[in-house]
Amino acid sequence: MPRVSATTSAAEFLPHRRNLPSLRKAAETCRGCPLYANATQTVFGEGPNTARAVFVGEQPGDVEDRAGRPFVGPAGRLFDELLDAAGIDRRQIYVTNAVKHFKWKPQGKRRLHAKPSSREIFACRPWLQAELEAIEPELLICLGATAAQSLLGRGFKLTQRRGEPFASDWAAWTLATYHPSAVLRAKHLEGGEILVREFQADLELVAAKLK
Repeated sequence: MPRVSATTSAAEFLPHRRNLPSLRKAAETCRGCPLYANATQTVFGEGPNTARAVFVGEQPGDVEDRAGRPFVGPAGRLFDELLDAAGIDRRQIYVTNAVKHFKWKPQGKRRLHAKPSSREIFACRPWLQAELEAIEPELLICLGATAAQSLLGRGFKLTQRRGEPFASDWAAWTLATYHPSAVLRAKHLEGGEILVREFQADLELVAAKLK
């Protein structure tokens, strides 16, 4: 698999041995970008090293930051429901994020999601890259534009290529779709059922490929 040629600020924290346990341990002390300072902890990926499919989101949210696990908040619970409806066992897939620390801004007592910058995404990419190299998945599913652009280039347009499987440098079968948080918001908006159905259809594509 290809490596990023430019120097990235998280690269120096990668261990010499690149299996998932060693990567997860090393990521706990990553100081590759300023986001670690306001986060509770690193939220690394989760799942078997033999996973045939890897799902990549943007970054951990408030619940994930406190729990230290990816996709366990409200959007993660909806994601679990829709995976189950499509016939995909979460225990058999690997889920992770392009950025491993929660970026947030305060609003009263709440911590609101703040979109990571391109510099922060680029700084964290060595971790994501190492995860993919350790797993070598058959299927890669990018959840949202941030994940897709992190791996497929800044010019990738989710609006144009959502739901369209293609081969990439990371997996022979690659698909970009919506982030579960967008699906969660859409459930409460007029006309949002279209987006929900499209996301469900994309998960069914993944399920069919896994079978």
